[in-house]
Amino acid sequence: MVDLLTAAEAARVLRLNVKRVQALARLGRLPAVRIGRKWLFPRTDLLARLGTRAGAHDSLEISARNRLRGTVTSVAVDGVMAEVRMRIADQELVSIITRGSAERLDLREGDEVYAVVKATEVMIGKGDRA
Repeated sequence: MVDLLTAAEAARVLRLNVKRVQALARLGRLPAVRIGRKWLFPRTDLLARLGTRAGAHDSLEISARNRLRGTVTSVAVDGVMAEVRMRIADQELVSIITRGSAERLDLREGDEVYAVVKATEVMIGKGDRA
């Protein structure tokens, strides 16, 4: 027997808004069947989708254009937070995320990842010249 999840349960598993899960199902981007007015999602298919490494960045589109591809150089977990360091070309970027997010993404040294930059302003500073 197939273990089916409701849209709300699938949203919790995927850590998405229930409306987003329903929209992805309508677009055929998530494995689902519609019974009457309800969407049902096979649990094993959703979990398999979460576990895919190759092409995982293509499974969900986002609006941000400031995506930087890099390689994780270290992950330091302390309490409820995690510090993720990544190498982008010859630069290092450091991101502080929740421990839960680091664990859900299963971040490890050497993983190819994307940093998504979303900011309302960018400041530039310059030291005093003597």
